[in-house]
Amino acid sequence: MTDEKYMLRAIELAKIGTGAVDPNPLVGAVIVKNNRIIGEGFHEHYGGLHAERNALAHLSGDAKGADLYVTLEPCCHHGKTPPCTDAIIEHGIGRVIIGSRDLNPIVSGKGVQQLEEAGITVIQDFCKEECDALNKRFFHFITAKTPYVLMKYAMTADGKIATKTGESKWVSCEASREYVQHLRNEYPAILAGIGTVLADDPMLTARIPGGRNPLRIIPDSRLRIPPDCKILKTADEIPTMIISAMTDGEFQKSEKRRNLENAGARVINLPGSYGHVDLKKLVKLLGEEKISGLLIEGGADINYSALNAGIVNEVNVFVSPKIFGGNAKTPVGGMGVEYPDEAVMLDFISSEIIGEDLLMKYKVSKG
Repeated sequence: MTDEKYMLRAIELAKIGTGAVDPNPLVGAVIVKNNRIIGEGFHEHYGGLHAERNALAHLSGDAKGADLYVTLEPCCHHGKTPPCTDAIIEHGIGRVIIGSRDLNPIVSGKGVQQLEEAGITVIQDFCKEECDALNKRFFHFITAKTPYVLMKYAMTADGKIATKTGESKWVSCEASREYVQHLRNEYPAILAGIGTVLADDPMLTARIPGGRNPLRIIPDSRLRIPPDCKILKTADEIPTMIISAMTDGEFQKSEKRRNLENAGARVINLPGSYGHVDLKKLVKLLGEEKISGLLIEGGADINYSALNAGIVNEVNVFVSPKIFGGNAKTPVGGMGVEYPDEAVMLDFISSEIIGEDLLMKYKVSKG
């Protein structure tokens, strides 16, 4: 195997931790000696051993003089586990090949410095692009202190998210819907507007074997959510947050709020302008609560509100090979812009075929 193949193996290992390590990053590690892998590991769950210590714990031989391939700069501080740099030095590793630099200020550059001061050869930015892609949510969260927000929607080839009668099951193909279930497992929180809840009565869970259900967040300005909806029926089992936009007095006196809390939901009041929920305050709150990523699966109104509030980092668009025609809903509502140069601008990331659909990924341009 080549250096690149060993790092790609470390990336493969890191991905196994998806949905289990938040708000920590995904990390994989491979230890190689005499062109043979003698240890592998990954960060398996939050609070557990980091990838490097996991790999060292599963050694099949002496690691002295070996190469360590790791997707992220090794930590050098005491957190829930001891510093990985200490273990690397103690085992006599000869060379460390690092994919991503850690943007966390308590680690950034310091891990590399400790290793080099111990006489270990360090190579940085190896397969950097592939390793950075593992942790776009973590890097955003650690620098912005707010969750990385991904908006996803499915539309027809003529830009419709439902038929003229409001029917939306199904715009996308089965493979695309399965892909979304994995997104729900990956992202620690999911947001859908009250309009989606009233129209579709969704569960917003990750329906995959061993999947993790995200925190379900419903902006609901006047607390209209029906008591018999699926979300409230399962609120005592699956974390659920309802966000209102009442005056403080209304909120404190609200019997609806008390009923929702009795059902198991957490109810928070974040009033913004025009009687709507303040989404900027919401992502700030989520950041303070260590929620590193938010998936928006809403309709046209909540999509507009999120884009208008400037909280969206990435947009994933599933385009189905269908045409509905007519005046059916489009993915983003609101008033719309008056001139083309007022548009929300997107930077292309990638595209791929998912079943019958085309998935296009864009980064929201902040400049």
